[in-house]
Amino acid sequence: MKRRTALQLSMASVATVALPRSTKAAPSADIEPPQVIDVSVGHYSGWPTLAKRSNGQLVLVASGTRESHVCPFGSVQFYRSKDQGKSWLLPQTILDTPVDDRDAGILETDQGTLLATTFTSNAYVAILEKAQQQGNWEAERIKRWQAAHQRLSSAELQATLGTWMIRSTDGGITWSKPYDCILNSPHGPIQLSNGNQLYAGKHLWREDAYIGSAISKDDGKSWKHQARIPTRQGDDAELYHELHTVEAPSGKLIAHIRNHNTRNTGETLQTESTDGGVTWSVPHSIGVWGFPSHLLRLMDGRLLMSYGYRRGSMGNQARLSEDEGKTWSEPITLSDQAANYDLGYVTTVELDAGDFLSVWYEKMKSSPKAILRQTRWSLT
Repeated sequence: MKRRTALQLSMASVATVALPRSTKAAPSADIEPPQVIDVSVGHYSGWPTLAKRSNGQLVLVASGTRESHVCPFGSVQFYRSKDQGKSWLLPQTILDTPVDDRDAGILETDQGTLLATTFTSNAYVAILEKAQQQGNWEAERIKRWQAAHQRLSSAELQATLGTWMIRSTDGGITWSKPYDCILNSPHGPIQLSNGNQLYAGKHLWREDAYIGSAISKDDGKSWKHQARIPTRQGDDAELYHELHTVEAPSGKLIAHIRNHNTRNTGETLQTESTDGGVTWSVPHSIGVWGFPSHLLRLMDGRLLMSYGYRRGSMGNQARLSEDEGKTWSEPITLSDQAANYDLGYVTTVELDAGDFLSVWYEKMKSSPKAILRQTRWSLT
């Protein structure tokens, strides 16, 4: 079963579970009404990542030019804002392979280099084959999908599947050719205080089911496996997905994992490293239902996790930690009026001390295709 198909099925079947309660109340926050990022409208756009550059400019990547959640048309779109997200410039296509380019991550390294990530997928093939067998699509749609699919032979398609990174050393004007970054996770790698870049994720399209970290010591030009994350007793590591990491002020690394094992299914699990990612602790529950988590270290040293919430009043939430991930606050609700569970992958930057911008994707009642939305908010 392809990764995205497996995640869709498991997401739809997640049961309500009792979680341990946090002992910390939700911080007081002022949340502005969500807004649509207008330049994302027109195609299905999903799985974004937001970053604030050292010059204050905001950059955002997402999978765009899509027809639907799974299709052969996805590409990596690069958005830029020069006014802290009040407006966004028309996106630039920075990667468009002949197959589906999905979840997009973005990082500015301490050298000013932009690293963008994605993975390629053939999950659309089974959908196309089923539609051809059942004959329940319009002829024009079948023709369009076939025209995209037939761009590659079966062997060429297999060679295109992978986990990819591209680099820009001129602020996103030009980009390198894609190269293998070993792992994948939606929001990409992080910058470490020692000058290295660390990427926590998992193998895709490889026989070895590696879940762990990779390290780059050359500004993201090349990557090497670093260390596996242990599998909790009774878990299947294949059901760990979509990791993200943050470095706390002490140097401790905290990684979050989207979990679909029976125990704590639908929760975010957490693992830690106190030696720069050389070893990781066994993943454990933090009592947070929702996924996937995006982690951010705030200017005051606290940690913020933001994530999609897909039950009841579906939307996006955030929580704070004042003790480097030992405990997390009750949730701050960023949005809660989604039409369905096709939403999330929320990503947050701190604009100024205590002031934030969060971006996610959402399929709204008023839009036939998912679009990008954002909210500005502040801790009060």
